[in-house]
Amino acid sequence: MIENIVLDALKTRRSIRKYKKEQIADEELKAVLEAGTYAPTGKGYQDPWIVAVQNPELRAKISEMNRIIWGRDVDPFYGAPTFILVFASNPEKWANSVCDGTLVLGNMMNAAHAIGLGSCWINREREMFSTPEGEALMKEMGLPEGLIGIGALALGYPEVVPTHAKARKENYYRIIK
Repeated sequence: MIENIVLDALKTRRSIRKYKKEQIADEELKAVLEAGTYAPTGKGYQDPWIVAVQNPELRAKISEMNRIIWGRDVDPFYGAPTFILVFASNPEKWANSVCDGTLVLGNMMNAAHAIGLGSCWINREREMFSTPEGEALMKEMGLPEGLIGIGALALGYPEVVPTHAKARKENYYRIIK
């Protein structure tokens, strides 16, 4: 197989579910956010909106909203000191919105790993931000109306880093010539 630093990083990135309490450095956060802005988007439209949350009260509110929808009595953000939320247009307005937002999240996860941060994709943002409370929160964050939640990242310094990937399933890909 081809050896390459980027390919190696893609193979070694893992979801982190335990974080140190220490807040990440501003330059690290900006590097991750900037990587998100370079994700490919349909027609170069740059539809997604990215919001980083480090404010403890707002993090607690978002975590509780997510926890309620999840229906489990645990912190859905695993104690991460930073949350990154990604929003995009309603698919009725822009058909590529969910795909574009997903690519933004993927770029940020890989960027975080590349600079020694841990991340974990967090679900349920679409449900959270379609509620009246979620819509009000989006307005407080200065987002335009008509967006939907795509996903979020828990982000921080990993407390524990998993070392082994699960075995890849057989016939995961095919080559047809």
